[in-house]
Parts: sequence; C-alpha cells; structure tokens
Amino acid sequence: MSDDSGDDRRFTQRTTLRDGTPVTIRAMHADDRGRIIDAFHKLDPGSVYTRFFSFVKEIPAQSLQLLSGIDFEKFGALVVTLGHGGADETVIGGASYVAVGNTDGGKAAEVSFTIEEDYQGQGLASKLLALLTQVARRHGFTRFEADVLSGNAPMLKVFERSGLPAHKHSEGGVVHLTMDLTAQGR
Repeated sequence: MSDDSGDDRRFTQRTTLRDGTPVTIRAMHADDRGRIIDAFHKLDPGSVYTRFFSFVKEIPAQSLQLLSGIDFEKFGALVVTLGHGGADETVIGGASYVAVGNTDGGKAAEVSFTIEEDYQGQGLASKLLALLTQVARRHGFTRFEADVLSGNAPMLKVFERSGLPAHKHSEGGVVHLTMDLTAQGR
C-alpha cells in the first residue's frame, strides 16, 4: 500500500523479502532518530566500514542532523522496517540521497544505503534504489552519484542491475558512479 497524496513524506509500501519476510518501506521521519541509532548499533563493523569508509562508533552528527530536514528536495530518505509501527517497529535498512548541486543544467544527489546483515541479499537495496529513483525524479533530480568501496561487489551489482545508465571511475579502492536518472526504463 502506498500513499497517493503526492507527498513523498507520507510514502509507505508493504513488500516481501525473497525469504518471505514482510517489511514496510516508508519515508524516514524525524522521530526515527532513536530507531536509526538502534539499527546502527546492531551493524557489524564491516557494514559500518562499507557505509562510512571508516570504523565509526556512532553515526556522524551531520548525518543525524539531516533527519530534521527530510523534504525530498535537498534530502530524501526511506527506511525498511519490521513490525507494525510505533514501539513495535524496528529499522533494518535504509537509503537516502543528499543534493550535491546543480551541474550541466541538472540536479544531482549523492545516494547511500545501509542494510542490516541478516537482511542483505534479500533484494532490499534494489527495491530502495528503484523507489529512490522515482522519488528523486519527481523532485527534479537528473543524476545520482555514489562512492562504493571496490570490494563491495554486492552494492556494485545493485547499481549495475538498476537499469540506470552509469559511468564508473575507480581511484584508490573506491568506485565513483554517476547514474543518469533521465533515462527511461526504471
């Protein structure tokens, strides 16, 4: 079920993982701060490293500050949850984009993903990328950018399989991808 109000801040969609687990993908809200922090503390150090490119013990303050400004114009974020809302809801993954400027007449955003290890390989990152692409297009974005560690083959495959035309550039163990959101198909 998804919200048809046209307000992406109210977006919600029920879906099922490959293993049959029901989940909800919805817009992240400012009151998710505690759930996001709890989810972060459950991540293995390797997952933290692939997301932040360093071993951090806490979510960077600037990342948490973004939660209060989810407008989908400059910052958009979706979370994947188990449970039925409120105190029963547990965040198991998420994806976000942050506007990085306008170049070549288009609006660009940096995109990032985090999926809790027990739920990796279930198709969540692909679903999140498809949904974020739709949302970003509605808000005038023409390009996603992402930096991925070259050893993070699963995430690189998500981008390759997305159907979005992409340019890749590797340097220092990091693959920089630029994906064209204006292309039709996905």
